[in-house]
Amino acid sequence: MYKYFPHTDADIRAMLQKVAVEKLDDLYAELPDAVRLKKEYDLPSSMTETEVRNYFKELGALNSPLVSFAGGGVYDHYSPAVITQLLSRSEFLTAYTPYQPEISQGTLQYIFEFQSMIAELTGMDCSNASMYDGATATAEAMFMAVAHAKKKNRVLISQTVAPHVRRVVNTYAKFKGIEVGEIAEKDGITDLNDMQQKLAAGDVAGVIVSSPNFYGIVEDYTGVADRVHEAKALLIMNADPSALSILKTPREWGADIACGDGQTLGIPMNFGGPFVGYLASTKELMRKLPGRIVGATTDVDGKRAFVLTLQAREQHIRREKANSNICSNQSLMALYVTIYLALMGKEGLRKANELSYAGAHYLCDELLKTGKFELCFDRPFFKEFAVRTTLDVDRLYRRCIENGILAGIRLGDTRPEMKDVLMFSVTEKRTREEIERLMAIVREEATR
Repeated sequence: MYKYFPHTDADIRAMLQKVAVEKLDDLYAELPDAVRLKKEYDLPSSMTETEVRNYFKELGALNSPLVSFAGGGVYDHYSPAVITQLLSRSEFLTAYTPYQPEISQGTLQYIFEFQSMIAELTGMDCSNASMYDGATATAEAMFMAVAHAKKKNRVLISQTVAPHVRRVVNTYAKFKGIEVGEIAEKDGITDLNDMQQKLAAGDVAGVIVSSPNFYGIVEDYTGVADRVHEAKALLIMNADPSALSILKTPREWGADIACGDGQTLGIPMNFGGPFVGYLASTKELMRKLPGRIVGATTDVDGKRAFVLTLQAREQHIRREKANSNICSNQSLMALYVTIYLALMGKEGLRKANELSYAGAHYLCDELLKTGKFELCFDRPFFKEFAVRTTLDVDRLYRRCIENGILAGIRLGDTRPEMKDVLMFSVTEKRTREEIERLMAIVREEATR
């Protein structure tokens, strides 16, 4: 028995007996042999602090930082350096679960500010505390629509919604007994005729679309909300919150629920996260929102104070009947986004997105001038666009990486019919010099 393991052999035997297995390995019987570790961990002997620091410094030196022109749901936006300093202030390091408002004012305040800013960005009446990420927030929005409809358990999602979001929605739906139907994509946008036909069945609780869509296209959703509401369904819009500083808000499109990922609000790109989802709705749906809602009030001395004002009791007391079992939030990242939005302000956020728009359109124009690229979809786009090329995509991609540039996303990696397509994204961080570095490689390949 290792000194850090508190359980005796007798304790372990008792626990195994309780769950009706003979040995610990029986708990992992469903795992295929290929993913099982069948040897001892290859861990080094003990190291001093200096040795550990040097070890990881050497590992870090193996990285090859790339100038990113890739998007697809994760974007290289500017992140003010001061944020990481403010994150660690003691007033924000209060209880993880702020049930005691008297000792959790810091936490409660930034959740309140996060909710307020998300509501303003989306145009919706209310927002809850943050969600895990944009994909799960969309799945929770689906639950809200089904709960609101009561007797309908079918949801439609456009094929122009990002694939990873659609996969998560389908996974959540499977274990809730919800049927998910897809609205066909036509020329890079949602096929509204297909949507109308599927709404006619009368069994749809909600319709999920995105703005901008996966290809970066800004779809025109004029009249869509009316069609959805006529079918007694809710319109759910997965929207890039940063882009809402210059694009129509979900509320202006007539959406009932807005959701998405807050990574575009200054959160740096990292392999695998972190992310933060947001979920906002009309006042009518407020009691269907999962998780917490924080409100502002005054204490006994008349001073401003913050409290938890609403949380569905079913999430705790009657969990089996709950619309959602979410009772937590991505608190640290919500704080990150809140500080970012406060620092940027309305004008700063608008300026960042105007620069993204201008940079993307400049790069697109330069690519088209080579005669080797054409837009996949002749539609309005924001900061991301898909282009088809006659160049060797793999060679171009490899050459760019060799020169410190990530040349977008190869859509052919997941969609064989688009093996000649690259999807580029340009944010406010990309300089003209970086774009010209990319174009120099492209032009060189074009003249081979």
